[in-house]
Amino acid sequence: ELALLLLFSTNSGTMSKISRDTYYDAIQAVLDGAKEKQRKFLETVELQVMLKNYDPMKDKRFSGTVRLPHIPKPSLKVCVLADQAHMDEANANNISCMDVEALKKLNKNKKAIKNLAKGYNAFLASPSLIKQIPKILGPGLNKAGKFPSLLTHEESMVEKVNEIKSTVKFQMKKVLTLGVAVGNVGMSADDLFQNIHLSVNFLVSLLKKNWQNVRSLNIKSSMGAPQRLY
Repeated sequence: ELALLLLFSTNSGTMSKISRDTYYDAIQAVLDGAKEKQRKFLETVELQVMLKNYDPMKDKRFSGTVRLPHIPKPSLKVCVLADQAHMDEANANNISCMDVEALKKLNKNKKAIKNLAKGYNAFLASPSLIKQIPKILGPGLNKAGKFPSLLTHEESMVEKVNEIKSTVKFQMKKVLTLGVAVGNVGMSADDLFQNIHLSVNFLVSLLKKNWQNVRSLNIKSSMGAPQRLY
């Protein structure tokens, strides 16, 4: 899958607009800025996009997800709603989990379910549990946009959690700007380049007129100054 994504990322139609040097200069500036003024937390590196020739009210709003080669936000929290076998696997790998009894104890309490949804970025669920979620929890997780993804017993839980942590979403809303976390300042320049390069090319592939819809692209760390890519 990764090889396919990297193959896709070297598509000549999308590569030509930003040189490798431009990427590396911007990335180095972000990393140097983070080193000069070190924060007490791991700063995220965000790709900031400004679009043009788009009418968010009339044009079809794009949405797409892409898996990056390196996890942008290691702190992303995933919880497994698990049967017994998955509870054992989660505990063995230090992954947050809840069994059906713990879910039933929430007693469809809206506030408790809202807090559960707030506490995690994403959820996975065992096959036997996923069908019961609406019955046990009501619509709370769905309303929060966090209905669990299916985790089968043939899949590696660790790999599935890493897949969720590596996947970023580009979604156009009512404005012509969007920001997506594509890395962090603890990563090497090469790893950041791979993530940012793939993200830019994927975004451009989603746009109706490709590069003609891009007004500007910047990268910045959480507390740092924006660095222009395009």
